[in-house]
Amino acid sequence: MPSGTIVTGVIGSDTHIVGNRILTMALEKAGYKVVSLGALTPAADFVKAAVETRAQAILVSSLYGQGELDCRGFRDLCTEAGLEDILLYVGGNLVVGKRSWEETEQTYRAMGFDRVAAPGTRSEAVLEWLAQDLSGQEA
Repeated sequence: MPSGTIVTGVIGSDTHIVGNRILTMALEKAGYKVVSLGALTPAADFVKAAVETRAQAILVSSLYGQGELDCRGFRDLCTEAGLEDILLYVGGNLVVGKRSWEETEQTYRAMGFDRVAAPGTRSEAVLEWLAQDLSGQEA
């Protein structure tokens, strides 16, 4: 059974919490300790929670399309806090307007995110990613 601490939340001025809550419940059911920050969460709060709880991963949700703005510098905040190796996932409706998924994914990977979940990604896929990505880390 998986173990470890995961920080989740909805970044920036976004109030769309339902998908994040579904993911949190799936993570808890799978055996993770989840620190759920809820909606309207500044990037710095994710990092602070990860430091305080010694989390293995941060899962950022954004549904209102402004994630690209809200997530800029996120990896740098982690590095400055001593979390250079923490797993960073982001998912939701991450951009406004028409853009290919490949371009969106490349944008977030360039910002330092390890996994980028397309709209509609199922919780099971995220659990599989975590199992793969955490298998080399200590819980």
